Amino acid sequence: MTNEQPMSRRNMLGAGVAGTLAIGSLTSRVLQAAPGKQPASERIQVGCIGAAGRAGSLIKSFCNSSQADLVAIADLDESRLAQGVKSAEDIQGHRPRAESDFRKLIDDPKLDVIVVGTPDHWHAIPTILACINGKDVYVEKPDGHNIVEGQRMVEAMRKHERIVQMGSQHRSTERMKSALEFIATGALGRVLTAKAWESTRQGNIGYPPDGNPPEGVDYEMWLGAAPKRPFNPNRFHGRWRWFYDYGTGDLGNDGVHRLDMALGMLNQALKAQNEPMVGLPHKVAATGGKWYFDDMQEFPDTLQVNYEFAGQPPRLLTYVMRIWAPYHEYGISEGAAVYGDQGYIVMSNTEWKAYGEKSTLLAEGSGDSHEAPHVENFLNCVKSRQKPNCDLETIGHRASVLCHAGNIAARVGRTLELDASTESFHDDPEANSLRTRPEYRKPWVLPEV
Repeated sequence: MTNEQPMSRRNMLGAGVAGTLAIGSLTSRVLQAAPGKQPASERIQVGCIGAAGRAGSLIKSFCNSSQADLVAIADLDESRLAQGVKSAEDIQGHRPRAESDFRKLIDDPKLDVIVVGTPDHWHAIPTILACINGKDVYVEKPDGHNIVEGQRMVEAMRKHERIVQMGSQHRSTERMKSALEFIATGALGRVLTAKAWESTRQGNIGYPPDGNPPEGVDYEMWLGAAPKRPFNPNRFHGRWRWFYDYGTGDLGNDGVHRLDMALGMLNQALKAQNEPMVGLPHKVAATGGKWYFDDMQEFPDTLQVNYEFAGQPPRLLTYVMRIWAPYHEYGISEGAAVYGDQGYIVMSNTEWKAYGEKSTLLAEGSGDSHEAPHVENFLNCVKSRQKPNCDLETIGHRASVLCHAGNIAARVGRTLELDASTESFHDDPEANSLRTRPEYRKPWVLPEV
């Protein structure tokens, strides 16, 4: 492509949405290109919702990509927005537009991609609206705050033929790829069980009193669809994930990575033995609760979830959470393992090792968990229209449902039977009521797609 073909980038991104895009925007931009950047006419135009936390890291990765220009950032916290804008400008050499309302990014016809780096309770609505408006989406994990939100996100991406990558970045790492290549040799033999765990020690968040939101924060919008509550520092930046209104606990925070790693390796081992791969489990049982910390957290600090997958024989995936532990399992604070009758494999965030009879080391590999390759995979797929490595419909949503179902089983305290076709629970009104919010606070209702 050359600058003399101003429509070539749009055509490559998908002719189906060309009518919604401003042709003139391609020729009117004058952007200072960071070193190694592709020509302006070929760079994907990106807007990011969120400016700190995971969004802060994603801002850097998209700005460092030769394929993208970050042209707009939205955040309802003025101080965080300023930090994100400066970070982007320092990397790419031009200043992105700053907005307090994410809807201005959704409505911008110049943008090709929306990055959603918000708290969990703000994943679904921007993703759905972006898909409706013809934009591809990179959204942090888990896909939604609850099962129904994730289903609506998948429905939106499918109906509007969008590329949606969920931010389980391990799927694009050389570490994960090399482990799957080893498993494909069949060296583990017949696999029946897998395990995922979290034992990274978290802190006690205490019981701070309610107060006033920080200056420059639109707290009403921050709450979004969640119930109206007084401001509390524990229910805000960094700690929102521990509350039912906004987060999914550590199971949806870090556990989603470990579960997806375990499931990906399990399915590769099944494929190597010419056995049917597994999707969603048909039984979910959880035991645990707030057994250690005396603080405001609502989600368990101690948890074990068993996911049983139907088949002859069934397969079992176990998740264990001990976020008070000062020690590691297999020398790993958080990881995943798959066990076969000839060997087993253990994966951390930096390496994997496979063992055979009498725990003899068979093979090993290494690599970090940075999201940069995941971002590049997403941008490549925006151009090619191929499924990304953590495609929301086939991979990301499934891992998210595991987290939501595990949390629901823990809350109701009994074994649940999951109908994979509807992602609902057989004959269990209480459990099914937790598949979504009791009420979405207007105007932040889930969009129809």
